[in-house]
Amino acid sequence: MVETTADSDLLDLRKGRPAAGQDPIKRAQIIEGARRVFIDKGFEAASMNDITREAGVSKGTIYVYFANKEELFEALIEEERGTIFKNMYDVLDHADDLRETLVKFGKVLVMKITSAKVIQAQRTVIGASDRIPELGARFYERGPKRGHDKVATFLNAAVERGLLKIDDVDLAAYQLTDLCLAGLFRQCIFSYRSKAPTQTEIDHVVRSGVNVFLKAYGTATLAAEEQASTTA
Repeated sequence: MVETTADSDLLDLRKGRPAAGQDPIKRAQIIEGARRVFIDKGFEAASMNDITREAGVSKGTIYVYFANKEELFEALIEEERGTIFKNMYDVLDHADDLRETLVKFGKVLVMKITSAKVIQAQRTVIGASDRIPELGARFYERGPKRGHDKVATFLNAAVERGLLKIDDVDLAAYQLTDLCLAGLFRQCIFSYRSKAPTQTEIDHVVRSGVNVFLKAYGTATLAAEEQASTTA
């Protein structure tokens, strides 16, 4: 009797081994190999053969897990995003003090966005997006756009509380993040600076950005609350 792929998978499961394409350790091994190749060669120059050698797996094995280089790259980006940005937006769930909540969020945002791993990943995505625009679009939708929507939701809640007066919340959410990242992100992405900004730099830039934002959108209610908290 000829053994089919399904039969083989079933036998693997009965023996306690993961079915083809389902072994998390093997998948992680491939992704780690791909990470090293993409960092060394960039997306365009990297090949599946390079990744196969670096990961220490056969070509047949790598194609069981990933159909092509683009799919592998997206899996790598998703894994990095899940690790680096996990819980980043949790601070927006605690908004007793609007100004300090925005400062805390801004500091976490800048620290993450200007980290060496994120800068490298963004450079790689930008380089690949020229040839594969849909890859860049998916990267934006699954990462920056989701984060942007969470910031907009937070600002809408502050508007409802009477602390902010904003006509275009979607635009204001972009303005807030840009103010917090002012100068720092571009300096990192273009290698103007070789090291990530210090905590002192981040604190200065973020507090200044939040001050500008609240001067533009803060209400008399916010000012009264802040005055009351300083005199209490």
